[in-house]
Amino acid sequence: MALVLADALAARRAKTTVISPFAAEAARLAAERTSVRLPGFRLPDGVEVTAETRALRDATLVVCAIPTQFIRATFARMAPDICNAVPLVSVAKGIEVSTFKLPCDILREACSMHGRSAPVVAALSGPTIAAELARRLPAALVAASPDAALSSMVSATFSTQWMRIYQSPDIVGVELAGACKNVVAIAAGVVDGMGLGMNAKSALLARGLSEIARIGVALGGRMETFFGVAGAGDLATTCFALEGRNRSFGERLARGETAEAILAQMTSVVEGVPTSRALVRVARERGIELPICETVERMVFESLPPREALASLMSRATSVERIG
Repeated sequence: MALVLADALAARRAKTTVISPFAAEAARLAAERTSVRLPGFRLPDGVEVTAETRALRDATLVVCAIPTQFIRATFARMAPDICNAVPLVSVAKGIEVSTFKLPCDILREACSMHGRSAPVVAALSGPTIAAELARRLPAALVAASPDAALSSMVSATFSTQWMRIYQSPDIVGVELAGACKNVVAIAAGVVDGMGLGMNAKSALLARGLSEIARIGVALGGRMETFFGVAGAGDLATTCFALEGRNRSFGERLARGETAEAILAQMTSVVEGVPTSRALVRVARERGIELPICETVERMVFESLPPREALASLMSRATSVERIG
């Protein structure tokens, strides 16, 4: 995202700064300009890198690009250096397990502590595999906020010749779509790991999208959001991209590795793991049926063997197909 901003803001001579919570990593990235997570990528020289939160004091826009489970603690620490009037944009995709809060809700709460006013926030989400963005391949995102002026500003700020930004007022739907698709992507990886074929995978995506729309609408999202770029578009990318973390996690799970062992070896956060637990909990509280998400949660947290999971899903009673 720093690369996108550097490209988009070059003509305006605006500065882009990356702030890391880890001083050692910030120093390494500043010196080497590379990341083990993005082979072949080099951070543009014009992008500054620091661990000093005082760099936020001059910011006109703050982007949250860290895993959902760590947003609250990180931004509570950084909030004193963020001006009250500065808007925040979240590109995180997940649900906070302990509270079932979405990233933008967490940002509002974390940055409004100690008598500060709640910031204006937007979600920026869509089918954007990082390795492809690093190569400047074409992509589309959705900037979502109930504040139309903010979503318009975010769209204008991030737009480049290779990045198209749509706008939406449905911040809840966009964030839920980005979170829930990671759970379905774990199931898609299990399909790949078991060698079940494209018929099974396509059916999984269709029924998984129905589950996402079902709980998304129940929690305040708009149905059309889940069939747009941030919904169906992001789901397809996450389920088919070989480098997708959640899909890869599911594939390894199907090949016999335990969830604990896989997570211990991965260098990136697999957001679908905690999100599956959060989704199942809220679905049960509200009486919402999510068979795919529930099965993923059982495979991850109860060690349900993938073949038993498949048998359980395939033996469900047939019914009239419904969406949502």
